[in-house]
Amino acid sequence: MTLAHPALSDNQTAGIKPKRKVRVVSKRRRKVENALIAYSFIAPNFLGFAVFTLGPILFAFALAFMHWDGSNPITFAGLDNFWRLFQDKSFIDAFWNTIIYTVVSVPATLICALGLAILLNQKIFGRDFFRTALFFPYVASLVAVAVVWNMIFNPEMGLVNMVLYTIGIAPENLPGWAADRHWAMVTVILFGIWKSMGYYMVIYLAGLQGINSELYEAAGLDGANAWQKFIHVTVPQLAPTTFFVTVMLTIQSFKVFDQVYMITQGGPGTSTLVLVYHIYNEAFISWDLGYSSMIALVLFLLVLTLTVIQFRRQRED
Repeated sequence: MTLAHPALSDNQTAGIKPKRKVRVVSKRRRKVENALIAYSFIAPNFLGFAVFTLGPILFAFALAFMHWDGSNPITFAGLDNFWRLFQDKSFIDAFWNTIIYTVVSVPATLICALGLAILLNQKIFGRDFFRTALFFPYVASLVAVAVVWNMIFNPEMGLVNMVLYTIGIAPENLPGWAADRHWAMVTVILFGIWKSMGYYMVIYLAGLQGINSELYEAAGLDGANAWQKFIHVTVPQLAPTTFFVTVMLTIQSFKVFDQVYMITQGGPGTSTLVLVYHIYNEAFISWDLGYSSMIALVLFLLVLTLTVIQFRRQRED
């Protein structure tokens, strides 16, 4: 009996080990199968992104250090395109125009969106209608609204100048709007604010409706007035929403193109020339694809830097 017992024990052990190996192999196989299923769903979208977005982006970064007109062979340029930026007056004008547009339109759009959200978060007559009407410019056809905008701000027969003339402003003092180099950027900024504020108003409305009403009740019991409730309750509670809106508006402002193209084409002169429109001119009008790619690279690094700074400040707060 003593001799058979170890043999029996070895047989039992030998019978258990293969089962464990089978279980381990089956778990690994299941993980691989699950991963393949997941990648099969991701693959079509990733392939489209790689072919139509990632690939062209990487090619544009490489092209920034090349000379190419789209037909002749590509030649290496080194840093020639980069040094050319500092000698290009149009680039310098476009750079500062983009900064001005961003600095003015971002806070103005944010304030308008927040103010409209607070107003339309109250129980007022026609609230749903006004929400829809204010959101409509964001989803409306850009071409259609730009044509209407040019008609409204026409220097000679536009509605805005007719109203200004009616209230007593002399004809020679009326703004030239898009036709005047001193007013053209103002026209583009006003259009950008009007078109975008409805979208960000909806985002702020969602943020306002997520604030606990008990906070306002507690502030009211402490004797806080409406302004104090706004400063000490609404603003802190909307901090994540404001951060998101600020980041999105900053990115949107730096890549502004369509409204400039539809309203002023960068003119008069270079008064409304922005970086993306300058990229368009260099790439598809002058066919200097290497230099336009360098401008696009500078724009990318500028937006990336500002976005990283905003995220770091948000984490510190």
